[in-house]
Formats: sequence, structure tokens, C-alpha cells
Amino acid sequence: MKEKSSRGHYRDFKLPAFRKPHPAGVTVSAGRGEQQFPPRHLADPLVFTHAEGPYLHDIDGNRLIDYYLGMGPMILGHKPEAVVEAVRAQIDKGILFGGQSEIEFEAAELLCGMLPSAERVRFSSSGSEAVQAALRLARAVTGRGTIVKFEGHYHGWLDNILWSVAPAPDRMGQESAPVPQAGTAGQDEPAGEHIEVLSWNRLDLITQRLAQGDVAAVIMEPAMCNTGAILPGPGYLEGVREACTKTGTVLIFDEVITGFRVSAGGTQQRLGVTPDLTIFGKAVANGFPVAGLAGKAALMDEFASGRKVMHGGTYNSQSIAMAATVATLKALKAPGTYEKLERQGTRLMDGVKAAFSDAGVTATVTGFPQIFHVGLGLETPPSNYRDIIASDRAGYVRITTALLQRGSRVLERGAWFISTEHNDAVIDETVTGLKGALATL
Repeated sequence: MKEKSSRGHYRDFKLPAFRKPHPAGVTVSAGRGEQQFPPRHLADPLVFTHAEGPYLHDIDGNRLIDYYLGMGPMILGHKPEAVVEAVRAQIDKGILFGGQSEIEFEAAELLCGMLPSAERVRFSSSGSEAVQAALRLARAVTGRGTIVKFEGHYHGWLDNILWSVAPAPDRMGQESAPVPQAGTAGQDEPAGEHIEVLSWNRLDLITQRLAQGDVAAVIMEPAMCNTGAILPGPGYLEGVREACTKTGTVLIFDEVITGFRVSAGGTQQRLGVTPDLTIFGKAVANGFPVAGLAGKAALMDEFASGRKVMHGGTYNSQSIAMAATVATLKALKAPGTYEKLERQGTRLMDGVKAAFSDAGVTATVTGFPQIFHVGLGLETPPSNYRDIIASDRAGYVRITTALLQRGSRVLERGAWFISTEHNDAVIDETVTGLKGALATL
């Protein structure tokens, strides 16, 4: 580790070396090219050599405290021994069988015992795939075509669902009647013909829409963590659940970010509202490519042999990934795991709040201790996408860049993820670095 000065700077902190064999220098999700080393990100993405616990190490010798955590999956930190050993043991047994394995069933049984909505489960390799399975299933069982989603909620990058994830403020239309916006150039706009977009946390809007009786499914993040970390308002989830039940609409929770992170049973367990279907991923396997769809047996059994709904994937339930899933879920189920995450995350949230307050900088810190969001310039906690776009994104990027130079890597979009490996000393070092970053700006 590099020697630090008394102010917490890394001496001779080096800009990342230039490497650009890929567009924007990255092959992970395209937007992450903008989250590597702003404002020089297009030329100089960070390149890492190894990681352990709460730390990343880059090719220039910098050790960084990591709050990206792979965009959320690394809930046990980097290279946890239990997961590594489980994967090594499975490699000796086989990698891909083209059939079922014992480790797959063990993973499914663990998951169904943890997630309230899970009576059956099917695994996939990414959340985007699991979303498509959920939408297809909902349309099949209801005989309806329309899917309702919400502004600022992300459910994968495919054309039929990438709508109004980050809509331009001047083209959103009225909150009572949002104008859907495609999410990327080259998107096949007819693919979104059966997608309708609403403003989240407005129970009046969703109940009015469902009353028409033609909606196959409502899909949402039960806590809005892709854009911010916004909790549902009092009674909102309960009201949506009631409206879906009354109108025969399938309720889908996208818990790719929150599932197995905010509690052993996700947001649905923590807040006490159970959907019909749940999409999960990220923290379920601590960095291995595992996602899936879980739900009520009456719905999920439509995927069974001889039934009408098709769901495929060569790498579904791949044995190495399943071994990582079993090891991760067992670690998360261990007594005290979530209590530790709650305690350490609260310590970090409190430290971040105090740093901004002491610096006289207006900001909100909202969400769960395990995943929270800083809204620079916001005076009151946001309740939906339209509230959060008023935050000072450019100013926050300047803060995260200054914080990076003090040894902590934080997502430029405002989210902070924490792992079981972020102890008091690591958190205190981060807060000290944040105070230094704010002082310079």
C-alpha cells in the first residue's frame, strides 16, 4: 500500500495507464465506462489486478476501498474463503453437465427457504434474462399483453423493457401521464409497444390504471435502488399488491439489487409485501453470474415440461455458479451476518451524513444501511425519479473523484454498497477521506 500523507492523500497517486482495446476501454455494462475515472474516463479507465476483502488494487499500485462492490454482488467482500473453496471443489467434479446436478437442487432449496415469494425457482445467467422470463410468463398466464413499469426503474438492457430508465426531464411529460422514452440509440421502438410507464410511489396512478383490467404485469424495484435508494411510501407496496390481486395482474418485484442484500429474504421480507414473481441476482452468488426467477408454484409450473411457456439458457444452473450460490447463501444465513451489515452500514451512513453537515453541504442520505444513496443538493428525501433528477450530479462526480484520490472508490451515480468486510477502521478511513474531499471542493 502506498504511503499516505497526513491529509489522507496517496502520495504520487497515479492516473490509470492507457488501455483501450474496447469501446470506452471497458467490456462490462457500457455505462460503467463513465464510472471509472471521471472526468478522464474515456481515455483512462481503471484497470484492476486483484482484490481482497474490501479492497481493490489497480495496475498502478493503488489500493482502493471499494464501495462499487462489482455494482452490488460482492456482499461478502472480494475473494471470501468459503466461496472460493466451494468453487474449487466443484471444478474437480465438473463444470457444465447439460443436465441437473445436486448442487443446483441445494441452491434452489436454500433460496426457496429464504425468499418469501419462492415456491419454485429457475436460474439464469443475468437479470436481463430473468426479466424476460417473468414478462413472458405473466403474459402467458393472464392472456394479456400490457406491462406497466416505472420511471427510473431498470429491468435490463433489452429493447422491450429499456424504457424511461433515465428519461430527459424536458421530454417526460406530466407526472400523471409520463411519455415513455427509449433508453438507447438503435432501440427497436416497436418492441416497447406494450410497455406503459408510470411515476412510482403514486398509488392513485397505478390503481387507476389497473382498474381497466388489461394489464398482464406490474414490474418494479420494491425499493428504487437503480436510481437513488428510495423507499416506498407508507402503504404503497401494500396498495399495489391489493390492486394487482383484485384485477388479476401479476406483481413482479425486481430484486436484482436488493435481494439477499437488505435482508435474507430481500425487500419483500423486510417490508412485508410478497409479490407473485421475484427476479434476483447480484448478491445471490457474490460475483458469479447467477440470476433467476422465483415465484408461486401455480405460475412457475407453467415452465414445466409439456406446458406452454418456454425458458432456456445453456448456462442456466451451471455447476460452478451454483456452488458459489450455495456458499454465499449459507454465509448470509449464518447468525449475525445481517446484523453486522446493518451495524456497519449505519456507521457509514452516519459518517457520510456528518461529513456533509460539517462541511455545510446540502445532501440527503437515503436507503438501507446495505445500499444507500447520496443526493447532493437535495434538501428533502426523494420519493421518485422526478425528485432525484434535481440533484447535483456534476458536483457529486467532483466529490467522488476527490474521494478516489484519497483511496475510496464510490459510484458516481450516488449509490454506496457495503460488504461484511467493511470494518470500523475501513469505514473511518473512508469518512476521513470524504471530509478531506469536501474540504478541497
